Amino acid sequence: MARAPAKPAAKAEPARRKRVSPSEVPAAAVSNPPAAGDGITRNAVVILAVVASGCALWLTRGILTPLALAMFLAIMVDSFARRLEKQWPKLPDALSFLAAILLSLLIFGVSAVVVVVNAAEFASKLDAYQARLDDLIIQFGAVFRFAGGEAPESVAELVRKSNPTQFLASLVNGLRSFGSDALFVLIYLGFIIAARRGFKRKIVALFPHNRERDEAILVFNRIRFGVERYLWVQTVTGLMIAAASWLGMIALGLDNALFWSFLIFLASYIPIIGGIVGVAFPVVFALLQFQNPLWAVVLLAVLQTIQAVVGNIITPRMQGDSLNIDPVVVLLSLAAWGLLWGLPGMFLSTPLAVMAMIILAEFDGSRWIAILMSENGDPQGLDENGARRRGRHLGESDATS
Repeated sequence: MARAPAKPAAKAEPARRKRVSPSEVPAAAVSNPPAAGDGITRNAVVILAVVASGCALWLTRGILTPLALAMFLAIMVDSFARRLEKQWPKLPDALSFLAAILLSLLIFGVSAVVVVVNAAEFASKLDAYQARLDDLIIQFGAVFRFAGGEAPESVAELVRKSNPTQFLASLVNGLRSFGSDALFVLIYLGFIIAARRGFKRKIVALFPHNRERDEAILVFNRIRFGVERYLWVQTVTGLMIAAASWLGMIALGLDNALFWSFLIFLASYIPIIGGIVGVAFPVVFALLQFQNPLWAVVLLAVLQTIQAVVGNIITPRMQGDSLNIDPVVVLLSLAAWGLLWGLPGMFLSTPLAVMAMIILAEFDGSRWIAILMSENGDPQGLDENGARRRGRHLGESDATS
């Protein structure tokens, strides 16, 4: 039986899109805008992370403080070595680094000898100043009694009321802690110097792509340049302040001028309050040495003038745009690190703030924090060649090798 010829297939009409009412759309298909609670949750997590990090830094301060000091000493040693290489290009790398280590140890050894010798001389002269100290206690005691307070009559009564046994115990514990911390700093420094050979291999393993590796090396160089520049400026200006203060104290006839100058030099590494603390000690001692308190006022004026000239004229010219950090951030960093790590934290507060700003500037999510921390709104700053760095951040993806 013959089959009927097949009818040609009708051309399929395009399916008409059915209009769907909003009530029929599944909830998962609707792209809801981010809820306001998400931002609050994120900010709360960030605040909790900051608080937890602060607690961890405070609890581990006995371990991290010597390590941080050793890292900054290693940066200083490396800076000495590279300056020697630049001065004498034919000098082998190993020999220049060894010379930098010996130079650093010599500087710290001479500093320790100066402190010990002058401190012993200062202690030997305390008996000679006892009569003058009694007079000062009587004078200030009259003021306190006039105001309704109690004041000791002499140095002996002051010592008796101040519980010298407890004071000596705390002093011995402080010296013991300082000695153990110094030993740990030297041990950490030795291991850091020994581990520097494998640094390049670790960088290659962490960043296999060339572009990522170059970015990481640039960030490290910027951190190193910022810290080195800060330490170099503080050292040079501190020496200027100490030398000028020594000349002023010698001209006025103040005893132990070298010892006080060294304390002023050390205090210059503490931002903002370092100059005030360093100047206070020789001025108080001048009240003991000179019968006329006018000489102490003259010494205070001389030392403060030196601090003002160096701090407001010389330091900004030497520092230039290399630091580029807001003074308010310096003050907050000083307070925060001083609370967490004590005196070592005050010494390291500004370099740590510079490191944080440079690292935060490399990520898009935290770049706004770095902008607020910077002085002129450009946290990228300068590289070690003195040029401003622009370009990609580490937070961006890298498609090329």
